[in-house]
Amino acid sequence: MGTVDYSPAALRRWPDLEGPGLPASDAADRLILDESADARSGTAGEAISVIGDAYGALALGAAADGGRGIRVHQDALTGEQALAANAERFGFGDALTSLPLTADLVRGAAVVLLRLPRSLDALRDVAGVVAAHADPGVVVYAGGRLKHMTLAMNDVLREHFARVDVTHARQKSRVLVARGPHGGRDPVPRRETHDGLIVCAFGGAFAGASIDIGTRLLLAHLPEPPAGADAAIDLACGTGVVATTLALRHPELRVLACDQSAAAVASARATAEANGVADRVEVVRDDVLGSRPDGSASFIALNPPFHVGTAVSESVAPRMFADAARVLRSGGELWTVWNSALRYRPALERLVGPTRQVARNAKFTVTVSTRR
Repeated sequence: MGTVDYSPAALRRWPDLEGPGLPASDAADRLILDESADARSGTAGEAISVIGDAYGALALGAAADGGRGIRVHQDALTGEQALAANAERFGFGDALTSLPLTADLVRGAAVVLLRLPRSLDALRDVAGVVAAHADPGVVVYAGGRLKHMTLAMNDVLREHFARVDVTHARQKSRVLVARGPHGGRDPVPRRETHDGLIVCAFGGAFAGASIDIGTRLLLAHLPEPPAGADAAIDLACGTGVVATTLALRHPELRVLACDQSAAAVASARATAEANGVADRVEVVRDDVLGSRPDGSASFIALNPPFHVGTAVSESVAPRMFADAARVLRSGGELWTVWNSALRYRPALERLVGPTRQVARNAKFTVTVSTRR
């Protein structure tokens, strides 16, 4: 693929959803880059780390300014794939490396560019890692849209940085600038016990260490696996509550838990381990079920997300339904819990097969769809 001149406006979200109202970059990305420009110009080598970059605007903006050896962490696998595709298209493929949220991501970093996560626990995990392993003189430029920022974010940063300054707002965006790292720590999952089930959650995992009411309804109605089934799939597994519960209820069953979120995958592994079923629960980071072969499963459980970034969208779940249908063998079952207001049943009927309602409460519906 040939290179083209870099332009933030030309960034793509692919393989994530694309369309009107779904930009690949925004004013907060531009403000973070502008506020950090002087600091970045004085760095060398692997001194820049980027965390929470949606589709590459921050990392590629830094590369376009001459940065090299840039280390990047994105929670969403689709964001990581989009960054790789954008970097290749603009000729920056050798300027950056994607890494997990560990010491290697920020070791010795002098400048950290951060898109503020919505979750305070996720921000706490990031701040702890940076404070523990970055250069003592590190400066963190943490930005976001004003409508998603709270004063509590300043307080979380102050847990690990001696000084937090606030920039002027521009185009409904703002940047927090943190200096003087102290008290750093590597992330550890939060733990809660619910009816004997230990739930572990790293920052940013959906529902944290609690069990959301949709998942509770699904758990209450999950059937015995189909006769002869020795494996099941927990699609969009989150913290691994469904996968671990299936493994606990059915000692003969092996379970695949998958999610595109790095925080979810780490959480699901920790949950399986805490409940003593890690030998039968395999957890993978995957874009839907992209790594699974056609017609290879007889049972899939799904609690689909209904957000694209910060926007509510009904276009996420149908993509999951379609991939579940591809992976299910004829007669296989997809058990889905969904917010009743989203009216997913016609999509399930069309994409998977005959669908019947199993349970419904004031907010959620559980259905089972049988693959044609």
